[in-house]
Amino acid sequence: MTNFQVYRKVLSFSFLMFLVDLFGLILLGGSATAGYFIANKSSDMALIGLTVGFVIGIILAVLVNIFIASRIKAAQIAMMVKGVTEGSLPDNTFSAGFAEIKGRFGSIIAFYLVTNAIKAIFNQISRGINKIGTALGGQTGNAITSTIDSAIQTLLSYLCDCCLGWILYRKDVSTAKAGCEGAVIFFKHGKTLIRNIGRIFGMGFLSLILIGGAFFGIATFMIIAAAFVGIALWAILHSVLIRPFILTGVMRNYMASGIADIPTEKDFAELDSKSPRFAKLHRNI
Repeated sequence: MTNFQVYRKVLSFSFLMFLVDLFGLILLGGSATAGYFIANKSSDMALIGLTVGFVIGIILAVLVNIFIASRIKAAQIAMMVKGVTEGSLPDNTFSAGFAEIKGRFGSIIAFYLVTNAIKAIFNQISRGINKIGTALGGQTGNAITSTIDSAIQTLLSYLCDCCLGWILYRKDVSTAKAGCEGAVIFFKHGKTLIRNIGRIFGMGFLSLILIGGAFFGIATFMIIAAAFVGIALWAILHSVLIRPFILTGVMRNYMASGIADIPTEKDFAELDSKSPRFAKLHRNI
């Protein structure tokens, strides 16, 4: 299957995730509004009610993300991995995706704990790279540091999704071990995977120009509002329509590298010396 064929088959999950995210925002806003009106006996009480309602809304939104959105994302990635590794997908990928992760909720939740360690590894690296910007100082140095941080965080989001794909693929090993393998795959095959950076940032910039720019051109008399809405529209549509296509290509290269050279204890030991957080995760296997 081509990347586009896989992408087309898993796109339904993205639409569902968008609806769930929207539901989470509605819960957040509705809870805050309800708290405000329930406690609206005085200005002080209204503020307290708004704050309490907002906190409750955040908790509800987090629960929706943990118990609903994470499962949808895992089901999509499971089908994406199946498509790029096996070259075929069932007709009803939606039901097949949820069937694939059935009984693996614990692994999915554990994955999000593992990603904290993976993110820590990259943050250690980014701090080292950011010394370049700090050394330059001034606005130029700050701009370089900010750009590096943004690039690493964007790349990291794709890496974490690929690690989840690897964990779902490696059904015969623990989540912690598969997570360690996932981190090693990136560092060991960095030269192969680095070509994905062009795809990630190139297509992201192109979608910003096409989606955000189209709306901006419509409302030339309201420049600030048009720019704000254009960027917001891009963020939504990019996440729903463009990012899954980029991730499919990244996932294909990532999985191919990992399958061809599954990490060993020797590989783990090499990364142990470079990252204390990885070494701690490795010890928990």
